Amino acid sequence: MRDALVAAAFQLFLERGYEQTTVDDIVALAGVGRRSFFRYFPSKEDVVFPDHERCLADMTAFLAEGSDGDEPVRRVCDAARLVLRMYAENPTFSVQRYRLTKQVPGLRAYELSVVWRYERALAEYLRRRFSARRDGTLQADVIAAAVVAAHNNALRSWLRSDGQDEASATVDHALAYVQSAFGDAPAPVADPQPEDVVVVVSRRGAPLWRVVQEIESTLGRS
Repeated sequence: MRDALVAAAFQLFLERGYEQTTVDDIVALAGVGRRSFFRYFPSKEDVVFPDHERCLADMTAFLAEGSDGDEPVRRVCDAARLVLRMYAENPTFSVQRYRLTKQVPGLRAYELSVVWRYERALAEYLRRRFSARRDGTLQADVIAAAVVAAHNNALRSWLRSDGQDEASATVDHALAYVQSAFGDAPAPVADPQPEDVVVVVSRRGAPLWRVVQEIESTLGRS
């Protein structure tokens, strides 16, 4: 029923336009009553974004399941990839929604409110992880905003390609930029123990055995 309502709504949006389509039109095409529509979607706007509530719940659960051993910035970058996965599950629908959202200011405003909820979920996780840091809240909010901005930049690039480009590679590249800028640097690899360098000053013409003796004496190997 839910999928049928979404399919009917987008068919009408494409044929008539979003503003010209009413909830009554959608339920008539889907063959159900108004009560059935509002059981699944609080408003006409919600039928355009039917999967975001589930994705937000998945993201929140993913962050909650993390451990203290997880690198925080990497964890929120991985959480953002859940949003990409949602879009990539149905490229045709995602591209249609992108085009529709660009045309209808009200939908664009609705989409921004959804994006803000994703950003808030990331920021709340980072605030908990950075609670002991100086300016931890500031860092959390800035990093969450950066993750969302990088993800959305790559996502829109994929949508503008009509879903033809490689979505995951584009998003991975954008999130790697955030990781390199804000993530904890990997533990440095210890340099091998440098070899001793000994400088010996000797008289010109001194026999070689004398030079070797002086070196051994310096190294404590007499």
